[in-house]
Amino acid sequence: MDILLADDERSIAITLRDELEDAGHKVVVVGDGKAAAQALRQGRFDVLITDIRMPGMDGISLLKLAKDLDGTTEVVVITGHGTIETAVEAIRHGAYDYVLKPFLNEDILRRVKKLEEFRRLRDENRTLRSQVGAQIADKRIIGESESIRKVLDLVRTIAESDEDVLITGETGTGKELVAKMIHELSPRAGSPFVVLSCSGFPQTLLEDEIFGHEKGAFTDAKATKLGRFERANGGVLFLDDIDDVPVETQVKLLRVLQERTLERLGGERTIKLDVRVVAATKIDLQEAVEDGDFREDLYHRIHVIPIPLPPLRERRGDVPILVDHFIQLYGKGRPYKVSAEAREALARHSWPGNVRELENSVRRAIAMAGASDDLDADHLVRAGPRPRRAETAVDQGPVERRLREVVRESEARHIRRVLKHTGGHRANSAKILGISRKNLWEKMRELEIRDDDE
Repeated sequence: MDILLADDERSIAITLRDELEDAGHKVVVVGDGKAAAQALRQGRFDVLITDIRMPGMDGISLLKLAKDLDGTTEVVVITGHGTIETAVEAIRHGAYDYVLKPFLNEDILRRVKKLEEFRRLRDENRTLRSQVGAQIADKRIIGESESIRKVLDLVRTIAESDEDVLITGETGTGKELVAKMIHELSPRAGSPFVVLSCSGFPQTLLEDEIFGHEKGAFTDAKATKLGRFERANGGVLFLDDIDDVPVETQVKLLRVLQERTLERLGGERTIKLDVRVVAATKIDLQEAVEDGDFREDLYHRIHVIPIPLPPLRERRGDVPILVDHFIQLYGKGRPYKVSAEAREALARHSWPGNVRELENSVRRAIAMAGASDDLDADHLVRAGPRPRRAETAVDQGPVERRLREVVRESEARHIRRVLKHTGGHRANSAKILGISRKNLWEKMRELEIRDDDE
């Protein structure tokens, strides 16, 4: 292993170094805490063996630094001034072992040997979990269409990489499933997979979720909280709906992605990160950049490996396969049947909610089947609401009206209806209307439509 030995007692440092090198390890020796801190920042070490009392920086501070820079570095603390308090503090901050001076070098060698075996078993466990994850991952994305095969091939190709990924696709196309597949096929499979939905928080709470906070950072901060980046350290962080991150927060997020370091809210300590980021968006981010709603530099930072997911209407051949899969998943072993009429209705449906809508349709049909083993076509595919004539501007008002006025009223009415449907979400509304968010904003201003209009 690569070992950093920090001790200001030269006799201990030299003899222990020789013993460790004879055992096959690579050893760097420093005589003070400042030099040890510099070595940790410049290189990577499997093990740090450090004295408690040294000039430049004490051993506990060095332990904290080592863990912040690389959470996989194991630390053995040695001291001639041991107390219960320092031992507890060392273990609390992540020390693997605590040894009192004087000691025999053979004792340290035995502990290092145990540490080497511990790391070997941990790495083997990660490899096995990665292999199991790969078997599971291949079963996550269901389909045999050419478009979905291209997605699966791309995921398998890039999974081994550590580059950031941007998954694009409509709601319900399976973006989180693809993110999990990337994680399970990657060398990080044995490490955390952490999900953050960026659409569910106001700006202040979102930043708290991303970066975490120190105790006392604000009124209710009664304890230190790890943010999602720290919780995902060593693994994968999935940022869903990254398009919903406020522009002010995008600046801070960009800095973390570029530097792979962060400071918790209310903190000053820089924390080093080893995280692969997979982001997802349901809108055209290039268009959002043009509209000024998304930073161009952040877009290019996350757009390293793009994975576009096809909507279900573009892979209709997968619908019967998916229906059979969901029947097996939710049918509890019952031999449910789908009639030719029902399959025809499934094939005709446009599936605006994509795979998620299809999944919920099968679950509904099974729940409504009762004692029957036949799944009803009306339960599998529910007809959408019929447009009400009262909602059409053409049939309202006097006949003697200019065409431009009728078109204007109809356009305004439809935009209000779409905005109400999306809860005022302009990006989603623009996508439904088939225009850019900039064009939607201009239309709303021209037609005097406010965000609170219904």
